[in-house]
Amino acid sequence: MRIFSIITALLVCAVLYMVVLERDRLVSFAQQFQPSAEEVAEDAPMEVAAPIDAMAEEEAEDSRVSVVVRQSIAEIVDSAVLLRGRTEAARQVEVRAETSGLIISQPIRAGAFVTEGQLMCEIAVGTRQSDVAEAQARLAEAQSRLPEAEARVAEAVARLAEAEINNNAATRLSESGFASETRAVSTAATVSAAQAAIQSAQAGVEAAMSGIQSAEAGVMRANQEIERLQMFAPFSGHLETDTAEIGSLMQPGALCATVIQLDPIKLIGFVPEAQVDRVSLGALAGARLASGAEVRGEVTFISRAADPQTRTFRVEITVDNSDLSIRDGQTADILISSEGQLAHLLPSSAMTLNDDGDLGLRIVDEDNIAQFVPVVYMRDTVNGVLLGGLPEAVDVIVIGQEFVTEGVEVDPHYQELTQ
Repeated sequence: MRIFSIITALLVCAVLYMVVLERDRLVSFAQQFQPSAEEVAEDAPMEVAAPIDAMAEEEAEDSRVSVVVRQSIAEIVDSAVLLRGRTEAARQVEVRAETSGLIISQPIRAGAFVTEGQLMCEIAVGTRQSDVAEAQARLAEAQSRLPEAEARVAEAVARLAEAEINNNAATRLSESGFASETRAVSTAATVSAAQAAIQSAQAGVEAAMSGIQSAEAGVMRANQEIERLQMFAPFSGHLETDTAEIGSLMQPGALCATVIQLDPIKLIGFVPEAQVDRVSLGALAGARLASGAEVRGEVTFISRAADPQTRTFRVEITVDNSDLSIRDGQTADILISSEGQLAHLLPSSAMTLNDDGDLGLRIVDEDNIAQFVPVVYMRDTVNGVLLGGLPEAVDVIVIGQEFVTEGVEVDPHYQELTQ
């Protein structure tokens, strides 16, 4: 048995020697037994090897990356802007006192309806009537001084005329030698004194006029103080508080009552800056209140300045509330009509980033070349994400987009519609 083991070892060594050290001679010896190309063609004319081009194409196909592609068609979405807001009264005013005194009117209870101009609070007159009488007396006294001051002006004018006549006569006599120069100088001084008297009299008239104006202002202030004793409703509405209780002391700025107007009522919402251009004045809007009631109105105001904290814009919608069923401060879900946008509904996993960090999708063009396109993220849904900024029809890579780059040829496998 040992002889066979030795013979086997020698044969293995010979084969290894030929394969390793004499490989070229072994290959040339083996080629002597291969048939020529002509013999192969004659023996098997119907068996043709695969073309080189087909092999190259097969190799190219093998090098392409297989991806799963979804054919997506854009649909119109977001035909309305959704906001979270509240109701707000059309007008709300706190009626406050402008003077001090005791309330003498009976109070009106909260919830009552008051009409425009209705008396709500009245303060006791006190000594204000005597103040009016005193102001009127001062006005009469000031008016009586005016005729006296005007008479002084007339008297001063007459004296000036007389002094000018005397001065002219004295000047001519002095020139003719019939009067002394001293007399001419004296009459000239009289003229100057008369002019000064006129100015003084005119100043007296102006002082009298000022006194009259001051007295008239005093009368006006006294009358205004009387008018401030009564506080009226600035518009028709409901009382949110009781009016001031009888006997209570009012000071300037003290609250008489709060009046609120609920018809029409406003819906207040705040639009994000990304959607503010989709809202326009006059657009129809609807809302569902927390109570379940549904109301409709139109947009009457869009703020031009954003809130510095939230970067949102205030929007007001006017709604009819003739039955007063809507209260101030109710929570509301608001829908404002607007033009729809084209968007694609795709799985969020299909989104990717390019080298610049831009959010987008990998798509496949007509030549099966992968391309990157940026997208506009709109919102999430239960079935995926809505994306804008894409063509109306597009082939999106939904599986394998992370394994290809722009310009790479891919082997697309399209999803079935049921998927």
